[in-house]
Amino acid sequence: MAKAPSGPEPEVPADDAGQPESPTHGVGPWTGRRPDGDQWDDELLAAGDRRNVVDKYRYWRHDAIVADLDTTRHELHIAVENWQHDLNIGSVVRTANAFNVAAVHIVGRRRWNRRGAMVTDKYQHILHHPTFAELTGWAADNGVPLIGIDNFPDSVPLETYDLPRRCMLVFGQEGPGLSEDAHRACDAVLSIEQFGSTRSINASAAAAIAMHAWVRRHIFDQPVRPLSADS
Repeated sequence: MAKAPSGPEPEVPADDAGQPESPTHGVGPWTGRRPDGDQWDDELLAAGDRRNVVDKYRYWRHDAIVADLDTTRHELHIAVENWQHDLNIGSVVRTANAFNVAAVHIVGRRRWNRRGAMVTDKYQHILHHPTFAELTGWAADNGVPLIGIDNFPDSVPLETYDLPRRCMLVFGQEGPGLSEDAHRACDAVLSIEQFGSTRSINASAAAAIAMHAWVRRHIFDQPVRPLSADS
């Protein structure tokens, strides 16, 4: 491994969430004739693109990326309760962006810790609902059933539940889990099967597992293929 140079470190520009942009990531200035199309950002073409975006969107304007994502967003919504400024919300938003969900709904406090989102909240539709009753009203008006994710005595296994294509997965706070209002409002509450000694798993990890379960069901919709004898 090369030794880091001595002396003060050079300044590295920070993104909108206060995360430093790495000069070693991304791509440098565009070379050659300017590409055709109106999706390109002239400043990025000139200076390079260090954002955390897939290669398809290198050098694209922010609004052009959002507009393109809107053409393929899934019918899955995600809701997270935010009564105690939960640090996991940023990670949930980042995962929701990775799976291109329709929207993330923040219930409770408007302010939430964006550091874990790694600026993906700029590309993800995020709606705020001060109370769970307001989220329930929004869901009813838009025909989106609420499916909670938590370990309750009446929970049913996520692994065997037929998740509807159009639905909202609801997650509670790290620690207390889903509030009573959320529990009562959900059409069903699903638990993630565990096989170790811990009583629960991290809220952001649970969200990632549940979102991927929805993707497996509705995007791939294929059974798991067993390993062959010589695998």
